[in-house]
Amino acid sequence: MPESSSHLTVRDLKALAPTVGPQSGRAFTSVLLVRKVTARTAKNDSPFLSLELGDRTGSFTCTCFSDSPLFEFFKHLPESAVLRVEGKTDYYQDRFSPRLLKAEALTPEQLAAPGMLENLVEVAPEDPEKLWTELLGCVAGIAHPEIAATVRLVLDEVGDAFKSGPAAIAMHHAYRSGLLEHTVHMARACQALLPLYPEVNPDLAMAGVLLHDVGKTSEYEGTLTIQRSRKGILQGHVVLGYQLVRKAGLKAKLDADRLERLEHIILSHQGELEYGAAVMAATPEAVFVSMIDNLDAKMGMVQRTLRQAVEGEDFSERIPGLNAPLLTRKPGA
Repeated sequence: MPESSSHLTVRDLKALAPTVGPQSGRAFTSVLLVRKVTARTAKNDSPFLSLELGDRTGSFTCTCFSDSPLFEFFKHLPESAVLRVEGKTDYYQDRFSPRLLKAEALTPEQLAAPGMLENLVEVAPEDPEKLWTELLGCVAGIAHPEIAATVRLVLDEVGDAFKSGPAAIAMHHAYRSGLLEHTVHMARACQALLPLYPEVNPDLAMAGVLLHDVGKTSEYEGTLTIQRSRKGILQGHVVLGYQLVRKAGLKAKLDADRLERLEHIILSHQGELEYGAAVMAATPEAVFVSMIDNLDAKMGMVQRTLRQAVEGEDFSERIPGLNAPLLTRKPGA
């Protein structure tokens, strides 16, 4: 693997300097997307910037202090800018955090180069078109006509945003088509688990799975980077999803009892009030969907971490959503 001059991906960089010590301090050049710039103040009242940079293979954060010649450059740099950076690999508090020495924004002509943007934006590992076909098959499998009609009306209203949107900004399935992937994975789990729980109405459960995060189609916006929209900040995806489902259910003439139960799944799927649920799950279907959502969110973090794992390392960095690092080496390896 080249140790400098070549444009290295984030995964390459972490493999280049997998440990603190003699492997750190190695020169590199990379083309990276600015995902986030946050202004902060140190304990001594000195300002600094926390930078999140990344590409399709992963991301990292690093710090730019006020005495750095790059401070003013990054301070006024918009998110979604694409940079060519030079630096040296380093770690800070056991996290990969390289030192940046030079940075320049790419020109529109450079951004137009074949494959440039595709290399910067992370996408779901499964084919979105196949996932969409599978999701429509799940809709077709809903036997209750008004519940099925409600789901179709919601999907028709949100359109392609459901196919291409993320499921989060950072926590799980936080990449293009992540919402679709997360939803289909939940639908697969739903189909597998329903035979174990005959108390759960299968049509309400599947509809709840398919629509639980539909509010995220308007909660998030952005092409290269993901931000919360005005609606997302002021209302949040739980309320936005509830509004979409209620509107569609009334139009489909879904009876009041089933509509209320479906709305309750949307309002309670976050599991805990502190995590954003409007209410605690209080029906068999709502408990069922909430648990599957939590399962797939956490396993989505696991799958993404394993995809981005550096060969030869036993553990990942700490994953906030799991509150722990992940053992990435396969059993017996």
